[in-house]
Amino acid sequence: MVLKRAKEVLEIEAQAVKALIGNLDDNFTRAVDIMAVCKGRVVVAGMGKTGIVARKISATLSSTGTPSIYMHSAEAVHGDLGQVTRADVIILISSSGETEETVRLLPLLKKIGCKTVALTGGMSSALSKYCDLVINVGVAKEGCPLGLAPMASTTATLAMGDALAACLIDRKNFKREDFAFFHPGGSLGRRLLLTVEDIMRQGNNFAQVPEGMLVKDVLLAITRARCGSACVLNNKNIFTGIFTDGDLRRHIEEDTRVLNRPVVEVMTKGPLTIQNDRLAAEAFDILMSKKVDELPVVDKKGRLVGLLDFQDLLKAGLAR
Repeated sequence: MVLKRAKEVLEIEAQAVKALIGNLDDNFTRAVDIMAVCKGRVVVAGMGKTGIVARKISATLSSTGTPSIYMHSAEAVHGDLGQVTRADVIILISSSGETEETVRLLPLLKKIGCKTVALTGGMSSALSKYCDLVINVGVAKEGCPLGLAPMASTTATLAMGDALAACLIDRKNFKREDFAFFHPGGSLGRRLLLTVEDIMRQGNNFAQVPEGMLVKDVLLAITRARCGSACVLNNKNIFTGIFTDGDLRRHIEEDTRVLNRPVVEVMTKGPLTIQNDRLAAEAFDILMSKKVDELPVVDKKGRLVGLLDFQDLLKAGLAR
């Protein structure tokens, strides 16, 4: 019985969303047009369950390049209406189109002079009659067994809000980089914004040693810097190689006296490097594909400026 009911609800909601395709008309296109050129913000208002949907639609719009705020219909008449200006577009959500608190806003919004768009299933309702544009989000049946709790109707409204947001992304030529800018704390934001220089080790936080230093002293330098390798410089302070624990293991099998040899004799010459202005995500991909743990960082002139350790990338949240 449980699975049967679950399947029924999902089927009802799926059909409700699919039916929206037939509701798309010039009103939808015009709504996208006025939102795309809106000089103010897109205000999304609703009550109860539709208020929750309104908040989500507003959040989606804001994060995809269309400035937006949510307004609770009841709170609007107690001061929040002051958020709305003539330059705004307001989306009013009501399944029936007769929600008292939302309908009460209509004459006030007319006085303000902002554009109004209704998302409703009540095509003959007060909301439909007085709004500039009406988008039909009506459903044939709710998923609730009692026919009381809004289920299919809220799902359909949410889907229509996503359709509006998607069309605005196209219209405004909103890019992945733009999305990342609004989501600097998210994984995509980090991958598209964080540079190598932002997280690389600098100064005393990584080991820099001369070519003539003995391996045993290089190991001490690595320990002091708390990293897994040492960058090697010649007498002209030019970066020439890197010495890692892998180099030590390879050479100690051949020569137990390796600890007393100059590091230049056992280092890896001409190692992989990355420029400091490259994306940290690029460095992550290099480390993963080449199966190495450290990348020396150089500037545009090839001068050593830092070291990037795989652990630094993990701490920065670059792991996918």
